[in-house]
Amino acid sequence: MELQEFKISVLPLRCKLLNYARKIIGNPEDAEDAVQEAMLKLWNKREEMEQYKSIEAFAMIVTRNLCMDVLRSKHTTDTSLEQVSNTTVNSTPERLMETHDEMRLMHEIIASLPTLQRTIMQMKDLEEYETEEIAEITGCSAEAIRSNLSRARKKVRDIYLQAIQEKKRRKQA
Repeated sequence: MELQEFKISVLPLRCKLLNYARKIIGNPEDAEDAVQEAMLKLWNKREEMEQYKSIEAFAMIVTRNLCMDVLRSKHTTDTSLEQVSNTTVNSTPERLMETHDEMRLMHEIIASLPTLQRTIMQMKDLEEYETEEIAEITGCSAEAIRSNLSRARKKVRDIYLQAIQEKKRRKQA
């Protein structure tokens, strides 16, 4: 892929990638950095791009992976000022700790999903993409998207409920 072709097929995706990164990361500056790095990676892989069915899907995956790296590099235990202000006066330290543990558990469960299911769940539930948009980006059929999303949600729910029941059993013992 030459420079002109890259400008035509990849650079127009920048705005969409930036919106996607902002939704994942939440911080506009970090999202901008991730997209810049994604563009650099895409440029470095320009010779290999013709092997991909959808350049847009590949760009979204590269961006998502870089965003996940950014999130992993930050301390997940840091609490933002917004989160602190949203806690009620009646919250006890024990309840806050339980909430933090539940959120950590949910993140771990979602991270344990197969890549496709995790990506589809994130795009549908967090970024609020329509099923047809996800199908276009991933190259899967709309029916496969719905099926994978259903399986992912069921697996998250089952593992979460199992973990909660185990926690209750340990408290009673």
